[in-house]
Amino acid sequence: MSRVGKKQIPVPKGVTITFGDEMLVEGPKGKLTVPLPAGIRPKQSDNILEFTRDTDQLAALHGLTRALAASAVQGVSTGFTRELDITGVGYRADVKGKIATFTLGYSHPIEVLLPPGVELKIDKQTHLVLSGYDKQMVGQVAANIRALRPPDPYKNKGVRYTGEQLRKKVGKTGAGGK
Repeated sequence: MSRVGKKQIPVPKGVTITFGDEMLVEGPKGKLTVPLPAGIRPKQSDNILEFTRDTDQLAALHGLTRALAASAVQGVSTGFTRELDITGVGYRADVKGKIATFTLGYSHPIEVLLPPGVELKIDKQTHLVLSGYDKQMVGQVAANIRALRPPDPYKNKGVRYTGEQLRKKVGKTGAGGK
């Protein structure tokens, strides 16, 4: 039995929340909207945001709404980051404005248009840092970039999340081969 919906959300200074059919969260990094399902009521007192539900049948929506609101509050105040590493000989990335160009061993470079609200910084052409205020958008862009060349289990080449553990497989020659 989850109790996510009952947890309080601390609202930092500089973040304003307005309620209507949707909850609008505004802060120094941007503004986000969170849908408010029927039967879920928000309440803000001092710098604390809480959600209550009408019936126990809304327990799943209660926790979901609270989690989305917490992500929105954190996003507009501090933002989210996602880091990726590129591993492989000749694999690299470059960014110019809103267009990221990847050289990942294919016969052509791959260009990715970054959506508004997502920034990409590249260190040493192989370490990518995605940042933005929308958690879902940052995670989706990171997943799309990783999907360009997923990590190969045999040579461990490709694009991976920083800190991602990979299991290297042995090839046809077996464990004792060269």
